[in-house]
Amino acid sequence: MAMQAPATHKLVIRRKMPVPREAVYAAWTDPESMRKWMCPGDVVSAEAKLDVRVGGSYRILMKGSKQEYDHTGTYQIVEPPSKLAFTWISKGTENQKTLVTLEFLDHGEESELVLTHERFAGEDMMKRHQSGWTQIVEKLADHLKK
Repeated sequence: MAMQAPATHKLVIRRKMPVPREAVYAAWTDPESMRKWMCPGDVVSAEAKLDVRVGGSYRILMKGSKQEYDHTGTYQIVEPPSKLAFTWISKGTENQKTLVTLEFLDHGEESELVLTHERFAGEDMMKRHQSGWTQIVEKLADHLKK
């Protein structure tokens, strides 16, 4: 029986946001908001069901022009408006449980989002997610400017 290598790959994305951290935190806990910006690559819209509490689960279905991408997990940390952490399981992680941690840093009228996604089984998987998360964070910043 082959031993599975420890899932040690992780990515970190930092992005200044044009609004206070409370608004950025709120966007991550609002399914209607998420529909507009949780859309990397060919994804045109997203459906989210969120039970934002420690132990609560979520499901995000990203709808692309050719296929749908299903993501599920459980909230591990819920500390408004400073931190959210949740497991992240999808076809993109080969249905392995990974961990996303969001930190919302206060900069007065602006804020900074620090997104850490860890426990990837391989570097290729991590790089694909880095691209997706970068697009998502950019779309979130644009959404919050409006």
